[in-house]
Amino acid sequence: MDRTDKTGLYFHIPFCKSRCPYCDFYSNVSSSCPDEYIKALVDEIKTKRRLGEFIPRDEKIQADTVYFGGGTPSLMTARQLNEILSAVRESFILSEDAEITVECNPSSENLADFLYDAAGLGVNRISLGMQSAVDSERRALGRKGTAADVIKAVDSTRKAGIENISLDIMAGVPDSSIETLKESLSLAVALGVPHISSYMLKIEEGTYYYRHRDSLNIPSEDETADMYLFMSDFLLKNGFIHYEISNFCKDGFYSRHNKKYWLLTDYIGFGAAAHSFYGGKRFFFPPDKDAFIRGDGAVFDSLGGDGDERLLLGLRLKEGISLEGRSGQFINKINFYEKCGLGEIYDGRFSLTPRGFLLSNSVIIELLDCR
Repeated sequence: MDRTDKTGLYFHIPFCKSRCPYCDFYSNVSSSCPDEYIKALVDEIKTKRRLGEFIPRDEKIQADTVYFGGGTPSLMTARQLNEILSAVRESFILSEDAEITVECNPSSENLADFLYDAAGLGVNRISLGMQSAVDSERRALGRKGTAADVIKAVDSTRKAGIENISLDIMAGVPDSSIETLKESLSLAVALGVPHISSYMLKIEEGTYYYRHRDSLNIPSEDETADMYLFMSDFLLKNGFIHYEISNFCKDGFYSRHNKKYWLLTDYIGFGAAAHSFYGGKRFFFPPDKDAFIRGDGAVFDSLGGDGDERLLLGLRLKEGISLEGRSGQFINKINFYEKCGLGEIYDGRFSLTPRGFLLSNSVIIELLDCR
C-alpha cells in the first residue's frame, strides 16, 4: 500500500460567499474566513487540547498529507494559510514530500495571487470546483463565473508552479445529457489536468434542490447510469485510470489524502464538522463554527476499521479486496459477479468494474451476507 503508516491532516474551512443549491455540507455564508476561526484552528493544532482524548498529545505524529476542504478554502488569505501550515510543521512531523491540497473556487477573487502565495508555502496540489463546463449548468448549480474562469484558474495554478491539479465535475445535473457531460469532460482533458473527481448529483434533504425537486428536470436513473458509464469509458480512452468509484487520474496522480479514507489509514480532522479516524476510533467536531471557536471538544462517534468496513471501502477502489480467507459462498458470489461483468478477479483480489460500481451498494450488501 502507499504510505499507509502516516497520518493525514484535514482542515475544514466552512465558509462560502453563497450556498450552492445542491450542497448539504456544513458551511456559512461569508465573504472571508474569520481570523477567530483560524486562531481556534492554530490553537488546536498546537495544543491538541480538544482532541487529546483521542490522539497522543505529548508526541509529534508523523503526517504525509494535508488537505484544506470546505466550504471555500480559497477565501483564506495567504497569511491565514501560512499560520495553519506553520503550526502543522511545528506540531507534527510533516514529510518532505507531503501532499498539500487546497480546494479552490475558480471564480475566487485574486485567485492567481492566492495560488502563487500558496505554492510558496508548500501547497503542491489544487482541487478546482468546475462542476460543469456548460455555463447554463454552472448557473443552475449556483456556480459563479463561467468556463472561461476555470480555464484561467488552471493556467494560474500552473503559472504558480503547481502541476498536480484536480477538477470536480458533476453528472446527472438538471437539464444535462451525455452531450453536455462530454463537453465538460472534453474541456478537462484538453486542459491536461491529471486528476478528475466526478460525482453523480444526489438530491439531499435540507437543500434548495430538495425543496424544489418536483420542478427540476433531473435525468432518470437509467440516463444517469448511462452518463456514468460514458464518463468512465471516455476518460479511460483519454489515458485516465478509474481508480475509485468517483475518481480518475493519470498514472501516479491519485489523491494520496483521500485514499487514506478508503484504506482506513489514520487521519485527523480540525475545524467545525471535521471528522477523524485514529487508532480505530471515529470522532468529529460538531457542525457549529461558533462552538469550535469557543473551544468545544471533539465527540466520539464509533469504533471503526473492522472487516465489514474494509470490504465496503475496499470495493470503492480499482485495487479491490483480497480473497484470502474468504468463504466458499463468498467466492461463488464473486465468480457470479465476474460472469455478469460486474467484477474482475486477478492476483488473488476482486474488484468491481464500472458497471459494478453502479450497483456497488447491492453488491456489498450481498457480499456482507455471505462473508
